[in-house]
Amino acid sequence: MASTTTTQAILIRSARSDNPWVSFLVRRGGQFILSVWVLVTAAFLMIHLVPGDPVRAALGMNAPVELVEARRAALGLDQPLAVQYVRYIGGLFTGDMGSSMLTSQPVSEIISTRLPATLQLAILAVLLVLLVSVPLGVTMAVATRGGRRRGLELGFATGSVVLAAIPEFLLAVGLVYIFAVSLGWFPVAGNTAPLALVLPIVALALGPIAVFSRIIRVEVLSVLGQDFIRTARAKRLAPHRIYSRHALPNAMTATLTLTGLLLTGMVAGTVLVENVFAWPGLGTMIVQSILSKDYSVVQGIVLVYGVGVLLVNLVIDVILAILDPRSTIREA
Repeated sequence: MASTTTTQAILIRSARSDNPWVSFLVRRGGQFILSVWVLVTAAFLMIHLVPGDPVRAALGMNAPVELVEARRAALGLDQPLAVQYVRYIGGLFTGDMGSSMLTSQPVSEIISTRLPATLQLAILAVLLVLLVSVPLGVTMAVATRGGRRRGLELGFATGSVVLAAIPEFLLAVGLVYIFAVSLGWFPVAGNTAPLALVLPIVALALGPIAVFSRIIRVEVLSVLGQDFIRTARAKRLAPHRIYSRHALPNAMTATLTLTGLLLTGMVAGTVLVENVFAWPGLGTMIVQSILSKDYSVVQGIVLVYGVGVLLVNLVIDVILAILDPRSTIREA
């Protein structure tokens, strides 16, 4: 039996060494699992690191002792810490994220009702960033290549830097004042009509558009100076084929490296923007839970946001490995 186990281990190590893709997936999957475990542990300890009694803080100082003790028992906070940790991990595998300290409503139920609104906002904002920044970056690279149109280049660089430096919540407040309060074109807040999506999405996307378009411009300019682009021009290929089939795919490999950072940065942006527009998503819920000291709900939302960030980074890494397998081989 021991020899069979040793032989299997040797075969697995041999397969990993022969195939860099296997090594990459095993290594990256292990990093993801370890990161999720650290995140879950940190989320679990959140309640226990709060000064004082979190249940007493949530129910108020005037709450009866019997009510506080009953709520602690219902939440399992009267058990030893190790028992609570095991139960918490086991509950996550079954979709049980605990209950609200204030209402006893399951946290998973609260999140499931709020998550679609946040995903709607985030996904549409990401699509807007890609639809605007990629054509804009390529156009600016082509228009300013070789030192041409210095004024246009200076205006684009200055405008993008200024726009990227403005926090999302200030952009949101400015958009509300101009287009909702002054002009009355869009609703001030809420999610009562399709037009209510416009201002939150624009507030989330403007900063990433400014950053992303600058990155794409720089990468496309670098690619346009390569020999294979000169060869494509020598073959008299149409300009749109040169830019779309040769320049852009090669520029996107390096650009995707920073895409994960931009997308994860939008996580914090959704929290701020949702509160400006009173959007019924996780962002407004986490702020309300913090103010009401409902730490069980805060714990669950932080866990959802954290896993989302880790998944985005994992997907970006896999896409990069597919686009540029050589980097995967070097890492292996």
